[in-house]
Amino acid sequence: MTTRELFQKKLSKIFVLGLLFSLAILAVWGIQQLKQQSFSQTTDLINNREIALATEPILPIPINLELDEAKVQLGNQLFHDPKLSSNDTISCATCHLLDKGGTDRIPTSVGMLGSNTGVNSPTVYNSGFLFRYFWDGRAKSLEEQIEGPISAAKEMGGLGWSEIIEKLNDSPEYVKAFKKLYNQEINQDNIKDAIATFERSLYTPNAQFDYYLKGNKNAISQQAKEGYSLFKSYGCITCHQGMLVGGNMFQSLGLFGDYFADRGNVIKSDYGRYNITGKEEDRYVFKVPSLRNIELTAPYFHDGNPQTLDEAIKLMGKYQLGVDIPQQDVDLIISFLRSLTGEYQGEPLS
Repeated sequence: MTTRELFQKKLSKIFVLGLLFSLAILAVWGIQQLKQQSFSQTTDLINNREIALATEPILPIPINLELDEAKVQLGNQLFHDPKLSSNDTISCATCHLLDKGGTDRIPTSVGMLGSNTGVNSPTVYNSGFLFRYFWDGRAKSLEEQIEGPISAAKEMGGLGWSEIIEKLNDSPEYVKAFKKLYNQEINQDNIKDAIATFERSLYTPNAQFDYYLKGNKNAISQQAKEGYSLFKSYGCITCHQGMLVGGNMFQSLGLFGDYFADRGNVIKSDYGRYNITGKEEDRYVFKVPSLRNIELTAPYFHDGNPQTLDEAIKLMGKYQLGVDIPQQDVDLIISFLRSLTGEYQGEPLS
C-alpha cells in the first residue's frame, strides 16, 4: 500500500471517529434538551415555574419532617425548663427565645449569675440541618451540642447529669413521660434525644425565596431578585449556599484585612477553631452561619459586633470580599435576605 493510500486510510478513520464523536455529542445534547423540555413542561404546570432547581446554589427547606411528636413535646418542655441549670434559673430558651428569631438579640449571651459567655447566641431555628455546632464547630450533632451549655459554668452552671436526673425524677410527669416514650428510666441519653428531637422540629419552610426557588416568579420583589443577583456576583454565595444559605462549612474571618486588629480587644473566643485544634491555620476560623431568618437575629457574627444587616454586609464586603459595597447594592441585598424569613408551625416568623 502506497504512502498516499495509507494517509487516505488514516484520514478516513479520523473522519469516521470524528463523525461518531459528533453524533454522540448530538445524542447527549438531544437527551438533555428532551429532559429540559420535559422538566419545563412539568414545571410550567406547577405555579408557572420559572427556575430549574438544579441551576440554583440554594435549596428550599422541606415542608414536612418525620418526627416523633411525643418526643417533640417532651423536648419542648425540657428546652424551657430551668431545672437543667445548677440554680434553676437558666434554661436552653434563655439564650434561644423562639419569639426572638431563636436568639436572645444581644451581642454576647448572659448565662449563670450574669456571666458573659463571650459569644453571640446563634439561632436555634433550622439547627437540625447544620453540619456542626457552636461557632468553633466543636460538636458534630445536636445531642453532642446539648452537652456544651449544660456543662459550662458560665452558661447553665455545670450541673452534673446525675443531679439533673435526680431533679427530673422528682417530677412524676417527667418519670411517666420518659417511661412511656423510652421504656426506661430517665437518663442522660434520652434527655438529650428528647431535646434534640424538639430542636429538629424548629425548621422554618415557606420563605418567600423558597416559593421563588420552586418556580413562583412573583414570590419575591424585583428588588429581592436584583439583590440575589448581586449576592451571587459579589461572591457571597461562595460561603452562603445550600439549604441554609450557610451553615455547611468553615471560613476564616478576615480574608482581605485584619478584622480583629481593627475591632480591637481580642479575646479567647475570637480564636475560633484554633481553640479546638491548636492549629495556627485555624486561628480566626469559624462556622459560616446560616442566613435563614437573618433579619430577625441581630446582632451578628460570633462577637455580636455588627448591630444591623447593613453594617454586617459592609463588613463582609470589606473583610471577606475585599470590596466596598455601594449603599444601593447593600439595600438590594437586604431585600433578598429578608425574603429568607420563613414560617414556624404555619405562622410567619417575626
